[in-house]
Amino acid sequence: MRSWRKAVAAILSAVSLLLAAGCGSRAAGKVTVEVLPVREGAVTTDLEITGVLAPNRTVNIFSKLAGVVDVVGADVGDRVAAGQLLLQIDTRELNAQLKQAQAAVRVAEAQAEDARIGVEAARVELDLARKTCERIKKLADAGAASPSQLDEAQSRLEGAEKKYQDFAKKYEAASNAVAVQQAAAGVISAQISNSRITSPIGGVVTNRNINPGELASPGVPLLTVADVGVLKLQGMVSQEAVSLLSVGQEVKVAVDALPGRSFTGRISRVGPVAATTGQYFPVEISVPGKSGLAAGMTARATIRITGPKGVVVPLAAVKTGGGQSCVFVVSRGRVVRRPVRLGLRGNGEVMVLQGLRPGEQVIVSNVGALQEGMPVAAVPAKKC
Repeated sequence: MRSWRKAVAAILSAVSLLLAAGCGSRAAGKVTVEVLPVREGAVTTDLEITGVLAPNRTVNIFSKLAGVVDVVGADVGDRVAAGQLLLQIDTRELNAQLKQAQAAVRVAEAQAEDARIGVEAARVELDLARKTCERIKKLADAGAASPSQLDEAQSRLEGAEKKYQDFAKKYEAASNAVAVQQAAAGVISAQISNSRITSPIGGVVTNRNINPGELASPGVPLLTVADVGVLKLQGMVSQEAVSLLSVGQEVKVAVDALPGRSFTGRISRVGPVAATTGQYFPVEISVPGKSGLAAGMTARATIRITGPKGVVVPLAAVKTGGGQSCVFVVSRGRVVRRPVRLGLRGNGEVMVLQGLRPGEQVIVSNVGALQEGMPVAAVPAKKC
């Protein structure tokens, strides 16, 4: 039984050594590994964002006024300009109401004018009564007028003051009535103005939900207009790449429906906050809507970026597992495991943000079989 266990152990040991050797070979009981010196440099890569071209802006057209539609001035596919009439709602009933309201305004204005004339007349009478009372009071003080004459003058003054106050109240009420009637007429005028529904933007009509003779209701979309002068493509980029992007940066765009052609777009927005799906940031690319491009087409945008200078190693040197990455370096003939924090990747290389120093010998072969402290024979990297 012991002999059988020893034989199995010998076989497993031999298999382990063969796996560890990889492309290399054993030398003096050591696994031969290929190494490269850690270098300083920059990583250049192409980010690709795939998605569907969407209109730069889409607007649903609503009516503020409930009423029967007289005219629909645009259909699906029509190009419209900002301010162009799209729908006209019947205003015959509103026009009649406006005439009534305007007539009520005129009546209220006439009543207010009569009240104003009464106020002016009462003011003149009050001024005269006040002056007469003052004159008789002086005469009474000098003994030239009797107390009864003074009492009569004061009584007339009190009557004139009351009359003036009454007319002033009537004028105030009449003025308020004018304001109320004018406001009512203004509301009807605004409703008539709202019967003309125009496009807030220039673009193409993409949807129509109303016909002449049908009832338009507030809150129900009647038409949809899309601004296709500029199309946009939206996607996500990693946190390592987002800092290397800038608004206005040029982007190459290819469209599946137009093979062999390339279009130039620009980054129009870089989201300042990561999406809830992880450490990825939203990016929006704008492309002029020309040369056969249309909303709904599948497109691919390619963004070339170059990271800052730093420590760069081949991707083959990186081992990742359990959400952590590491590389192996050779120190005094043995393997040393180095946890690393990675950055931008591209062209078979990756930026190491933390964990390595330039000049160290990093192992680029058989990294999956290496263990901390394993003795190795290091040779310059070569192809297998």
